[in-house]
Amino acid sequence: MISDEALMLEFRGGSQQAFEQLFTRYRGPLYGFFRRRLNGDLRAEDLTQETFIAVIRASAQYEQRALFRTYLYSIAMNLLAAERRKRTKDSPPVKESPEPATREAPDSVLWIRQALDRLDESEREILMLREYEQLTYAEIAELLKVPVNTVRSRLFRSRMALKGHLEPEGEIGDAEAVGEVAESGKLRRAEGEAI
Repeated sequence: MISDEALMLEFRGGSQQAFEQLFTRYRGPLYGFFRRRLNGDLRAEDLTQETFIAVIRASAQYEQRALFRTYLYSIAMNLLAAERRKRTKDSPPVKESPEPATREAPDSVLWIRQALDRLDESEREILMLREYEQLTYAEIAELLKVPVNTVRSRLFRSRMALKGHLEPEGEIGDAEAVGEVAESGKLRRAEGEAI
Protein backbone atom coordinates (compact mmCIF):
# COMPACT_ATOMS: atom_id res chain seq x y z
CA MET A 1 0.00 0.00 0.00
CA ILE A 2 1.31 3.41 -0.98
CA SER A 3 1.81 5.90 1.84
CA ASP A 4 -0.41 8.96 2.09
CA GLU A 5 2.60 11.21 1.65
CA ALA A 6 3.63 9.44 -1.58
CA LEU A 7 0.07 9.71 -2.89
CA MET A 8 -0.02 13.43 -2.12
CA LEU A 9 3.27 13.96 -3.94
CA GLU A 10 1.86 12.00 -6.92
CA PHE A 11 -1.27 14.16 -6.82
CA ARG A 12 0.87 17.28 -6.75
CA GLY A 13 2.49 15.91 -9.88
CA GLY A 14 -0.91 15.62 -11.57
CA SER A 15 -2.20 12.13 -10.72
CA GLN A 16 -5.97 12.16 -10.29
CA GLN A 17 -5.93 8.52 -9.16
CA ALA A 18 -3.67 9.44 -6.25
CA PHE A 19 -6.17 12.04 -5.07
CA GLU A 20 -9.04 9.55 -5.44
CA GLN A 21 -7.19 7.11 -3.19
CA LEU A 22 -6.60 9.82 -0.56
CA PHE A 23 -10.26 10.82 -0.79
CA THR A 24 -11.36 7.20 -0.35
CA ARG A 25 -9.08 6.74 2.68
CA TYR A 26 -10.06 9.92 4.50
CA ARG A 27 -13.61 10.84 3.51
CA GLY A 28 -15.21 8.69 6.23
CA PRO A 29 -12.82 9.64 9.05
CA LEU A 30 -13.11 13.35 8.20
CA TYR A 31 -16.88 13.17 8.06
CA GLY A 32 -16.87 11.54 11.51
CA PHE A 33 -14.50 14.23 12.78
CA PHE A 34 -16.94 16.99 11.77
CA ARG A 35 -20.09 15.07 12.68
CA ARG A 36 -18.93 14.45 16.25
CA ARG A 37 -17.95 18.08 16.76
CA LEU A 38 -21.06 19.56 15.18
CA ASN A 39 -23.44 17.10 16.88
CA GLY A 40 -24.48 15.38 13.67
CA ASP A 41 -25.07 18.63 11.84
CA LEU A 42 -25.68 18.46 8.10
CA ARG A 43 -22.70 20.81 7.62
CA ALA A 44 -20.38 17.89 8.39
CA GLU A 45 -20.57 16.65 4.79
CA ASP A 46 -20.00 20.17 3.42
CA LEU A 47 -16.98 20.71 5.64
CA THR A 48 -15.57 17.33 4.62
CA GLN A 49 -15.80 18.40 0.98
CA GLU A 50 -14.35 21.84 1.77
CA THR A 51 -11.36 20.14 3.40
CA PHE A 52 -10.62 18.21 0.21
CA ILE A 53 -11.14 21.32 -1.90
CA ALA A 54 -8.54 23.07 0.26
CA VAL A 55 -6.16 20.15 -0.32
CA ILE A 56 -6.69 20.45 -4.08
CA ARG A 57 -6.12 24.21 -4.05
CA ALA A 58 -2.96 23.95 -1.95
CA SER A 59 -1.51 20.88 -3.68
CA ALA A 60 1.07 22.90 -5.63
CA GLN A 61 2.48 24.29 -2.36
CA TYR A 62 2.39 20.98 -0.47
CA GLU A 63 5.70 20.02 1.14
CA GLN A 64 6.19 16.82 3.04
CA ARG A 65 7.10 18.42 6.38
CA ALA A 66 4.68 16.26 8.35
CA LEU A 67 2.44 13.29 7.87
CA PHE A 68 -0.33 13.87 5.35
CA ARG A 69 -2.89 12.94 7.99
CA THR A 70 -1.63 15.74 10.25
CA TYR A 71 -1.76 18.15 7.31
CA LEU A 72 -5.34 17.09 6.50
CA TYR A 73 -6.58 17.36 10.08
CA SER A 74 -4.99 20.79 10.49
CA ILE A 75 -7.05 21.99 7.51
CA ALA A 76 -10.13 20.35 9.05
CA MET A 77 -9.50 22.00 12.43
CA ASN A 78 -9.15 25.41 10.77
CA LEU A 79 -12.43 24.92 8.89
CA LEU A 80 -14.13 23.78 12.09
CA ALA A 81 -12.88 26.86 13.96
CA ALA A 82 -14.19 29.10 11.15
CA GLU A 83 -17.56 27.31 11.26
CA ARG A 84 -17.82 27.78 15.02
CA ARG A 85 -16.94 31.49 14.72
CA LYS A 86 -19.57 31.87 12.02
CA ARG A 87 -22.19 30.19 14.21
CA THR A 88 -21.45 32.38 17.21
CA LYS A 89 -21.47 35.52 15.05
CA ASP A 90 -24.89 34.76 13.61
CA SER A 91 -27.46 35.99 16.10
CA PRO A 92 -30.14 33.33 15.61
CA PRO A 93 -28.62 29.99 16.61
CA VAL A 94 -28.41 27.48 13.81
CA LYS A 95 -30.70 24.57 14.52
CA GLU A 96 -28.64 21.42 14.53
CA SER A 97 -30.29 18.47 12.91
CA PRO A 98 -30.16 15.19 14.73
CA GLU A 99 -27.89 12.63 13.22
CA PRO A 100 -29.77 9.99 11.26
CA ALA A 101 -29.68 6.90 13.42
CA THR A 102 -29.35 3.48 11.89
CA ARG A 103 -29.76 1.81 15.26
CA GLU A 104 -30.69 2.86 18.75
CA ALA A 105 -27.73 4.05 20.79
CA PRO A 106 -27.12 1.94 23.87
CA ASP A 107 -27.34 3.63 27.26
CA SER A 108 -23.58 3.44 27.76
CA VAL A 109 -23.01 5.41 24.54
CA LEU A 110 -25.46 8.10 25.64
CA TRP A 111 -23.85 8.14 29.06
CA ILE A 112 -20.39 8.75 27.58
CA ARG A 113 -21.75 11.32 25.13
CA GLN A 114 -23.29 13.27 28.01
CA ALA A 115 -20.05 13.07 30.00
CA LEU A 116 -18.07 14.33 26.99
CA ASP A 117 -20.50 17.23 26.62
CA ARG A 118 -19.71 18.27 30.22
CA LEU A 119 -15.96 18.53 29.52
CA ASP A 120 -14.37 21.86 28.64
CA GLU A 121 -13.97 22.27 24.89
CA SER A 122 -10.16 21.93 25.05
CA GLU A 123 -10.41 18.75 27.15
CA ARG A 124 -13.01 17.26 24.82
CA GLU A 125 -11.03 18.16 21.69
CA ILE A 126 -7.73 16.57 22.76
CA LEU A 127 -9.55 13.45 23.97
CA MET A 128 -11.46 13.12 20.71
CA LEU A 129 -8.33 13.61 18.60
CA ARG A 130 -6.64 10.76 20.45
CA GLU A 131 -9.51 8.34 20.97
CA TYR A 132 -11.78 8.87 17.98
CA GLU A 133 -9.43 10.15 15.29
CA GLN A 134 -6.68 7.79 16.56
CA LEU A 135 -3.97 10.42 16.15
CA THR A 136 -0.63 9.80 17.83
CA TYR A 137 0.67 12.06 20.57
CA ALA A 138 3.16 13.53 18.08
CA GLU A 139 0.42 14.24 15.53
CA ILE A 140 -1.74 15.91 18.17
CA ALA A 141 1.24 17.96 19.35
CA GLU A 142 1.88 19.15 15.82
CA LEU A 143 -1.80 19.96 15.23
CA LEU A 144 -2.17 21.91 18.46
CA LYS A 145 1.35 23.37 18.24
CA VAL A 146 2.30 22.22 21.74
CA PRO A 147 5.04 19.88 23.03
CA VAL A 148 4.31 16.14 23.20
CA ASN A 149 4.57 16.16 27.01
CA THR A 150 1.88 18.85 27.11
CA VAL A 151 -0.35 16.55 25.04
CA ARG A 152 0.30 13.72 27.50
CA SER A 153 -0.56 15.82 30.54
CA ARG A 154 -3.66 17.34 28.91
CA LEU A 155 -4.87 13.89 27.89
CA PHE A 156 -4.35 12.65 31.43
CA ARG A 157 -6.34 15.57 32.86
CA SER A 158 -9.06 15.09 30.22
CA ARG A 159 -9.37 11.40 31.01
CA MET A 160 -9.57 12.14 34.74
CA ALA A 161 -12.25 14.78 34.13
CA LEU A 162 -14.19 12.33 31.96
CA LYS A 163 -13.85 9.67 34.63
CA GLY A 164 -15.21 12.16 37.17
CA HIS A 165 -18.23 12.84 34.97
CA LEU A 166 -18.77 9.12 34.48
CA GLU A 167 -18.85 8.37 38.21
CA PRO A 168 -22.27 6.96 39.00
CA GLU A 169 -24.47 9.09 41.14
CA GLY A 170 -25.89 6.48 43.45
CA GLU A 171 -26.48 3.92 40.69
CA ILE A 172 -24.84 0.60 41.50
CA GLY A 173 -25.61 -0.90 38.08
CA ASP A 174 -23.34 1.57 36.27
CA ALA A 175 -20.28 0.91 38.44
CA GLU A 176 -19.10 -1.87 36.16
CA ALA A 177 -19.18 0.41 33.09
CA VAL A 178 -17.20 3.12 34.93
CA GLY A 179 -14.56 0.56 35.80
CA GLU A 180 -14.24 -0.44 32.15
CA VAL A 181 -13.70 3.12 30.96
CA ALA A 182 -11.37 4.06 33.81
CA GLU A 183 -9.32 0.87 33.51
CA SER A 184 -8.73 1.01 29.78
CA GLY A 185 -8.36 4.78 29.57
CA LYS A 186 -9.81 4.56 26.10
CA LEU A 187 -13.25 4.84 24.64
CA ARG A 188 -14.47 1.98 22.53
CA ARG A 189 -14.53 2.68 18.81
CA ALA A 190 -18.24 1.80 18.56
CA GLU A 191 -19.01 4.49 21.11
CA GLY A 192 -16.97 6.99 19.11
CA GLU A 193 -18.92 6.24 15.98
CA ALA A 194 -22.19 6.91 17.77
CA ILE A 195 -21.06 10.34 18.94
